[in-house]
Amino acid sequence: MKYVITGSAGHISKPLAEQLLAAGHEVTVIGRNAEHLKELTDKGAKAAIGSIEDVAFLKQAFAGADAVYTMVPPIFNVTDWKAHIGKVGKNYADAIQANNIKYVVNLSSFGAHRPDGCGPVSGLYRAEGALNALTDVNIIHLRPGYFFQNFLGNIDMVKHMNIIGSNFGGDDFKLVLADPSDIAAVAAEALLKLDFKGHTVRYITSDERNTADIASVLGKAVNKPELPWIIFTDEQAVEGLKQAGLPEEIAKNYTEMGAGLRTGIMAEDYWKNRPSSFGKTKLEDFAQTFAAVYNKS
Repeated sequence: MKYVITGSAGHISKPLAEQLLAAGHEVTVIGRNAEHLKELTDKGAKAAIGSIEDVAFLKQAFAGADAVYTMVPPIFNVTDWKAHIGKVGKNYADAIQANNIKYVVNLSSFGAHRPDGCGPVSGLYRAEGALNALTDVNIIHLRPGYFFQNFLGNIDMVKHMNIIGSNFGGDDFKLVLADPSDIAAVAAEALLKLDFKGHTVRYITSDERNTADIASVLGKAVNKPELPWIIFTDEQAVEGLKQAGLPEEIAKNYTEMGAGLRTGIMAEDYWKNRPSSFGKTKLEDFAQTFAAVYNKS
């Protein structure tokens, strides 16, 4: 089988490509920088170097594929982040249609059922819609929870302010969490079996924890067992993200996503369709990674 993987050598795309290569398949990996793909090309992958914003390039890169894995990498130099994400989804749809590809595994997110109110995830709503406009194509949208790796962005806060937090949280709040390795495993299974039909959604969860637990587990990992989770206002969240160097458009979108988590709209469809089994990676496992990055910072 011939697979095309977008996302360069990212946290999900890399282990996914490795699993497909190990199974003996032909894998093309799309990225902007050949050097970033060297570890995969050394293992037998083919590199397609170009931009996912270039439809002509995508049509060429997708040629001959039996199935593709699509995702929209984060980008911060845009004036309308949601529109950008939706446009990339449309580019993928055009390339899939041009090559008559029958199977698509698309990385989305929980909250992508909402057309607005969930920050960049509402951009993924548009990307899902662009793909779902295709007929006679089998598509599974993977909707994982909040990435563990997002907490790495709090390391400076933990180290210098002795707190961790965001504009969501509380005793009655439970955060749906996901690890890239668990997402890659689900994506690999779907691509290897190709037994999904129509347009479907699959939620992916590694753990579910309240924010006090998150603060406690991560705090203990860096010798700060009393680390508190602080809930910021939306205004504080925007300003904090801007002070950290993020453009205003990105800061506003991340803050909107946090507000969507706080109000529950982002996870509402997840709780209606909660998966019966979780991935293998738990918060305590990720805490080891958190501590390693913390200690090097």
